[in-house]
Amino acid sequence: MQIAYKGGARFDVTSGRHTIVTDQPVGDGGSDAGMSPVELFVGSLGGCVAYFVGRYCARHQIPCAGFTVDVEWSSAEQPHRVGAVAIKLNLPADLSPEQGEKLLKVAHGCTVHQSLIVPPKVEVRMGSRDSKNAAA
Repeated sequence: MQIAYKGGARFDVTSGRHTIVTDQPVGDGGSDAGMSPVELFVGSLGGCVAYFVGRYCARHQIPCAGFTVDVEWSSAEQPHRVGAVAIKLNLPADLSPEQGEKLLKVAHGCTVHQSLIVPPKVEVRMGSRDSKNAAA
């Protein structure tokens, strides 16, 4: 994966054949050309939960056409970060209490959620101006 500066507050995030634009709102110095990195972070969590729930529904023949996920978040300080995330699953099918309990367990098991609960080691280091991303 590589992130490339494109001017202003815009960066293009490229992984394989896919590119996502990140930017900041105009009020924060960007041109609003894409989601902010924080929106992308929260969206990744919501998208991962949606994927796990969708797979569960497919395996258990639970209709999920029209399934949506609403995600809200708030910030916290010291350090500045996403402080809380609320995820609401909107399934078109009525579930039994047992199905609902199992589905929530599956949602909590998504890879991004688990990576927040047991955080990965994050290393940030300097590279040389001439180096390329060898891990791409």
